[in-house]
Amino acid sequence: MVKTIIINPGSTSTKIAMFDGEKSILNTNIEHDNDEILKFNTLVDQEPFRVNKIEEYLDSEGIDLNEADAFVGRGGLMRPIPGGTYEVDSLMIEDLKSGKFGIHASNLGAIISNYLAKKFNKRAFIVDPVVVDEFEPVAYLSGFKGLDRRSVFHALNQKAVAREALKRVGKKYDESNVIVAHLGGGISIGAHKNGKVIDVNNGLDGEGPFSPNRTGQVSAMSVVDYIFENHADRETMRKLITQTGGLVSYLGTNDLRDVETMIDSGNEYAKLIFDSLVYQISKEIAKQASVLNGDVDLIILTGGLAYSSILTSSLIQENKWITKVESIPGEMEMRALNLGAQRVLTGAEEVKNYQKESEALANAKRI
Repeated sequence: MVKTIIINPGSTSTKIAMFDGEKSILNTNIEHDNDEILKFNTLVDQEPFRVNKIEEYLDSEGIDLNEADAFVGRGGLMRPIPGGTYEVDSLMIEDLKSGKFGIHASNLGAIISNYLAKKFNKRAFIVDPVVVDEFEPVAYLSGFKGLDRRSVFHALNQKAVAREALKRVGKKYDESNVIVAHLGGGISIGAHKNGKVIDVNNGLDGEGPFSPNRTGQVSAMSVVDYIFENHADRETMRKLITQTGGLVSYLGTNDLRDVETMIDSGNEYAKLIFDSLVYQISKEIAKQASVLNGDVDLIILTGGLAYSSILTSSLIQENKWITKVESIPGEMEMRALNLGAQRVLTGAEEVKNYQKESEALANAKRI
């Protein structure tokens, strides 16, 4: 069997797992004290600290890293690329360390995996990073030349749950049309056509429904007016759009369970906000159904919010007119990272080259 070590860094933690084939041998989350993290001037400076924590923990569990066939990291913010499993290379590491495509803890996934792979003479991979871009040409246009839409979304989990849900009904991902709604702190709803996500709202930049703490799509002129009336700088607006919008803005909480408690206690305003959340998610699902010309095999609800039976039952009721709706709550990122590497290591799928794929995509966009 093929063994993998999975590394998924968060802002103050590092999730790690070990798989033997598809069997999970170990799965844990190493918490890092926030004061320790704050000692580092940059994200990249955290690499030795996190590597040491990973090696210490695995050693305490009796895991010999020499037994691993590959190290698999969560893909970070880098050049747009099609979905798939990529060999970590020097250009990828250079882009992630530079931060020129964005700075996020997930950038450390490939960096740490690459370090360990070199140390133990193994291979390093990433799978379906957030910058997966499989848009059709018409999807890039925003309405203002030079301000193209970007494909940034929960690609890893969306593709993983799509494969899982379709497998259950005896269908193949690359031969099906599905809509996947990842419902979490951010919400992304993608149209998957024959294995490619041809359109998806960029919840990070403010497209689509509002979420627990993101504004979703608001009037461009209202944003312009807000900036001028409040003399708001870029960082203020970034926080407003990505951290203090949505449920936080309306109800002062980013926890849907708190909203449900408010509703149970008779809070009509909370019920209105909840109904609007359902309304906006359903509207985005319908938009993606139109992208697929109404030919939709399945709608899948996933992410942390999908644990809410009230939310999922409401969404199933609102969207069953399109097709069958299934809920796969939570996320399966660690398993998805393993499966992506396993497909390459067992010869079921060809590994992809970061430079080649990113350059081909950039050239195609220019055409």
